[in-house]
Amino acid sequence: MSGVMRGEESARGGAVGAGVRFAGYAALFDREDRGGDIIRKGAFARAIAQWRGRRVPLLWQHRPDRPIGMIESLAEDVRGLRVIGRVAASGGGHGGAHGGGLARGEDDDAVVREAAALLRAGRVNGLSFGYRVTRAEGRAPRVLRDLDLIEVSIVSFPMQPGARIHAVEGVPSPA
Repeated sequence: MSGVMRGEESARGGAVGAGVRFAGYAALFDREDRGGDIIRKGAFARAIAQWRGRRVPLLWQHRPDRPIGMIESLAEDVRGLRVIGRVAASGGGHGGAHGGGLARGEDDDAVVREAAALLRAGRVNGLSFGYRVTRAEGRAPRVLRDLDLIEVSIVSFPMQPGARIHAVEGVPSPA
């Protein structure tokens, strides 16, 4: 998988320790999602620049009380918002979704272990993102042109069915 993850022009959060590393798409361009939104290429450009040098939180099922890691790299390509992330070795390791330094406990470690195990086993592979719309056009469908990115989540049921993890480090790709 290391070849898949090299050469990213992206926002980077720096070196990270052990955990489960993955790559996938948190959003796909020009496809209507289940909520009736269509994201256009360029909608994340400003957000990517704002996150440069900082870590985008990785949450479990969009739960701010369940940080499980971070996004190491994010970039727009022709397909969508491509991310490389890491589920932490334990306890989320990043002081909560908003960097608030929340105390981590055994329950938090269990959530991280469960997320990592499900990811490795291929039993959960959806990606999604939390956002605020700063510029959109139309209704039904609504075309999203500029977004504030708040977080990325590993989810069971992504709003965009094609927003998926496509590679997990150390796990062979399906034939």
